[in-house]
Amino acid sequence: MRALYGRHYAERLRAVAGEVPAGASVLELCCGPGTLYMRHLRGRVSSYTGLDLNERFVGGLLARGVDARRVDLSAAESLPGADVVVMQASLYHFLADAQAVLERMLAAAGDRVIISEPVRNLASSPIPVIGAIGRRAADPGAGAAARRFTRASLDRLMDSYRDRLIRAFPIPGGREMVYVLAARPPGPGPQRRSGTGAGS
Repeated sequence: MRALYGRHYAERLRAVAGEVPAGASVLELCCGPGTLYMRHLRGRVSSYTGLDLNERFVGGLLARGVDARRVDLSAAESLPGADVVVMQASLYHFLADAQAVLERMLAAAGDRVIISEPVRNLASSPIPVIGAIGRRAADPGAGAAARRFTRASLDRLMDSYRDRLIRAFPIPGGREMVYVLAARPPGPGPQRRSGTGAGS
């Protein structure tokens, strides 16, 4: 991931962590080695659970005393509950079923869902060598995925949740978009929406 994002990798982690309220319980899907938690959330959230398909990532987190579970999200019908449900740079793995994954995330969240997703991808490069490197670097262990979201296709998906949108913004460098969705639609009154909205 550092190879793909360069200096903006750390900025993305800080941006996502900044959307997690202090004291919240957190569920991270496709958590990888748990970098978000280990570097930015440990000590400021009430609990953290990481789910990932990759046995090595899960085993490494368990060895460090972190609640981590090996779960195939494409087959999971429900998710453990938490105040905040996070997915970083992994929604493209479920491209054909992305809305269903989002619905499960929203159902599990007590407060909010945070999605960060690449919209400018080396894996989609028309230059074969660069595309192959990008796909390999982004493979979590389930096989490389050639197709990715673009800003337009991700905005179309997120437009279905515009009544829940708290904010949306690009990370520095513009490679990735972050969307923060309320777990429940707002009641009567002004709509909670700020920043660069989906579909803008």
